[in-house]
Amino acid sequence: MKLTSKGRYAVMALVDLARFNNINPVSLRDISLRQGISLDYLEQIFSKLRKKEIVQSVRGTQGGYILNKKTKEIKLTNIFDAVDEKVKTVQCKKESKKGCNGKLTKCLTHNLWDELENHINNFFEQKTLEDLVKDNSEKRI
Repeated sequence: MKLTSKGRYAVMALVDLARFNNINPVSLRDISLRQGISLDYLEQIFSKLRKKEIVQSVRGTQGGYILNKKTKEIKLTNIFDAVDEKVKTVQCKKESKKGCNGKLTKCLTHNLWDELENHINNFFEQKTLEDLVKDNSEKRI
């Protein structure tokens, strides 16, 4: 199982944005500098986040991005979905009649990996952006 940099960076950037969201719109340049993420990559990520209405852009000299929803309303699964990130532990498709190894049966450990995938996705479904902002601020005391 692998979570790509796109998913990890989307979460990092949104936590950064959430920390400064109440003051003014946050520029991608500032997020890029604070988080060490390429500006070009952030632009691609935020384009997808904007299309899924997680963020909105504000134009002008003080422009940037703001969250479109409250942090407690944004689940990690929403973020991953917005950037086309899928957490999968098995290679086969659940709806497929073929098994994991291309045969008619599932592999011997299929149920183990499938159960792990369910646990991971449930974890991400329960975690919100607010949880991550709180965790980050509590550690900075």
